[in-house]
Amino acid sequence: MYKKIILSNGLRIMLVPNKNTQAVTVLAVVGAGSKYENKKNNGISHFVEHMFFKGTQKRPNTLAISETLDRVGGFYNAFTSKEYTGYFAKVASKHADLALDWVSDIFLNSKIDSKEIEKEKGVIIEELNMYLDTPVRHVRDLFEGLLYGDQPAGWEIVGTKESLKKLQRKDFVDYIKNHYSSQNTIVCVSGNFRQEKMAEDIKRKFRTMNKQKPQRKSKVIEEQKDPQIHLKFKETDQTHFCLGVRAFDLFSPKIYIQEVLATILGGNMSSRLFIKVREKSGLAYYIKTEAESLTDSGYLVTQAGVPHTALSKAVAMILKEYKDLAQKTIAESELKKAKDYLKGNLVLSLESSDALASFYAGQELLTAKILTLKEECAKIDKVRASEVRDLAKEIFKKENFNLAIIGPHKNEKALLNLLI
Repeated sequence: MYKKIILSNGLRIMLVPNKNTQAVTVLAVVGAGSKYENKKNNGISHFVEHMFFKGTQKRPNTLAISETLDRVGGFYNAFTSKEYTGYFAKVASKHADLALDWVSDIFLNSKIDSKEIEKEKGVIIEELNMYLDTPVRHVRDLFEGLLYGDQPAGWEIVGTKESLKKLQRKDFVDYIKNHYSSQNTIVCVSGNFRQEKMAEDIKRKFRTMNKQKPQRKSKVIEEQKDPQIHLKFKETDQTHFCLGVRAFDLFSPKIYIQEVLATILGGNMSSRLFIKVREKSGLAYYIKTEAESLTDSGYLVTQAGVPHTALSKAVAMILKEYKDLAQKTIAESELKKAKDYLKGNLVLSLESSDALASFYAGQELLTAKILTLKEECAKIDKVRASEVRDLAKEIFKKENFNLAIIGPHKNEKALLNLLI
């Protein structure tokens, strides 16, 4: 059960009560992420997130901000994605008022001090260096860059060293003014709290929020006629790669078929690729297949880390599974296992107050439509074996394949030939 309230300034409040917990989460999420950036300010969405922890008038520095919730054992953080940024605090129920005060304070009243911006540039550049030194993560960024190229959907969320160094206070002020609006912001509270009081407190704290119409993001351009490869040479101990295809966005009726397909391929430890590539062949410690859907883009990708000498064999094994799913209808028992896994995983993932807040706020922000847990499970249940085969046939075509690789390889042409 949940309650949605829309204020006169357009702010949406989502209340998700649960008396069977002793926790409460307050989450403020805004429809502004790296897809809303341009070449000049690439990385600013994530940088703004960092700056909101640097001080307000009420809590003048990072220590004051962090101590507020540390003193009550709270858990707090923020996150930036391609399409939204969120700030949350999770505390014991008796500290619900404090959590709301803290979230609203950093969200609405951060000072964005010029000196702090300059110091934080070094912090974020080191964060970027950490990602670049973590191929299991960085290869996914390379894959998205391969799919979308030189447009916001293909840029890294954290930005580049060049773009980060050039950002000034005015860039932050303008970005917040143009993108942080009551019209694209949701405040969601989940857990054990007094609903009427919480709703009134949110109204009072957010009543003066900027309500101008937020700027829209650029539409993603999808264009591919031939298989593509991005090879990044790096002296690693294993080769990391992503092999996948463009797929469907959040508004497509096929996203549940897509999720079932990804689960069958590599969604768990009994999936086809996990058993064949890891358990039977011993080629990888990790291998997984995931479906990613946003408002105007989507893809399905298999990622793995393998010995350098086994790259060609691993890619061939994955392509064979793609082909088999496109040509043969799966058994009802395998379909049922995948659907039951997705439903069970969804149920377990929503046990905590912070997960519930993200579940409801994310749907409302991105699609303006809420599906309950029961309704989500019903959508999964409707997927048929023939639909999985037809979708695989639709997306797993030679001209649609994309392969991103990090490892000590130099012959890009030979690797591209694996896809042909």
